Amino acid sequence: MPPASVMPDSQATFRSIKDYTDANSSGVSWAAIIAGASAAAALAFTLMILGFGLGLSAMSPWANYGASATTIGVSTIIWIAFSQIAASGLGGYLAGRLRVKWANVHSDEVYFRDTAHGFLAWAVACLITVAFLTSTISSVLSGGIQVTTTSTSIATTASSSREEANSNPVGYYVDMLFRSPQSGSMGMDSATHQEAVKIFSNNLLTGELSPDDSQYLSQVVSKRTNLSQTDAEKRVKDTYSKFSKTITDAETATKETANKMRKAAAYSSLWMFVALLCGAFFASLCATFGGKQRDRIDITKDNRGVV
Repeated sequence: MPPASVMPDSQATFRSIKDYTDANSSGVSWAAIIAGASAAAALAFTLMILGFGLGLSAMSPWANYGASATTIGVSTIIWIAFSQIAASGLGGYLAGRLRVKWANVHSDEVYFRDTAHGFLAWAVACLITVAFLTSTISSVLSGGIQVTTTSTSIATTASSSREEANSNPVGYYVDMLFRSPQSGSMGMDSATHQEAVKIFSNNLLTGELSPDDSQYLSQVVSKRTNLSQTDAEKRVKDTYSKFSKTITDAETATKETANKMRKAAAYSSLWMFVALLCGAFFASLCATFGGKQRDRIDITKDNRGVV
C-alpha cells in the first residue's frame, strides 16, 4: 500500500494520461457506424418491399378501378420520405448509442462527433442499399429477359397480321383509296398499291400532297374504281388528309407521352433528393440523441459508484 502522500500525484498522473489518450484517439467508431448502417439498410429494404406490395395491391389494369395515378404518386412520395426518415433515424440512433465513450472530450466536440457518426451511418447505408439493389435488379432483369423473349415470340406468332398493319398504316389508307363502289370494277394490282404507298409516304415528308401526285393518283383511282375524275380527286385529297392527320396525331400523342414521362422522372428525382436529405438530417439528429442517452447512463452509473 503506497503512502497517502503519493496517491494524489498518482491520480493526477493517471488523469493526465487518460485525458491525453481521449484527446488523441480516433473520433470515429466504425463498428458503431457499420452496425447502424446495416440496420438502416435492412429496414429501408423491408419498407421498400412493403411499399411495392401496397402499391401493386392499389393498382388495377381496368379503368375506374383501383387508385388513381395522382393518388399513387402522392402515396409513393410520402412512403419514400417515411422510409428514409425511419430507416435513417434508426441507423443514426444506433450509431450514436453504440459508439465508444469520450469521457474527457468537450461537449461541443462530442456533439459534432455524434452528428458525424449519424451522417456516416446514413452514407454507408445508402451505399449498401444501392449496391444491393443494383445486384438484385440485375438478377431480376436477367431472368425477366428470358421470360419476355419467350412471351414476345408467342405474341408475335399470334398477332403477326396486327403488327404488320400497325407498322405500315399507309397501306390501310391506300386500300381505302382504291375501294370501288361497283363490284365489277377492275380492282388494284400490287404494283399500283406499292406506287401509291410510295407517293403517300414521300409527300408526308413535305406535309402536303403535291398537285402532280394528286392529279396522277386521281387518274389511277378513276381508272381502277370507275369513279369520275372529280370524285377521284376528292377521294385522293380526303384520303391523304385522313392519313396525314393520323400520323400527326400519333406523333403528338408520342410527344405528349414522352413529355409526361420526362416530368414524372424529374419529379421523382427531385422528391428522392428531398427524401435523402431528410434521411441524412434525421440520421444525424438521432445520433446525437443516442449519444446523449449513452452518456447519461454512464454518468448515472458513475454517480452511484458503479464503474
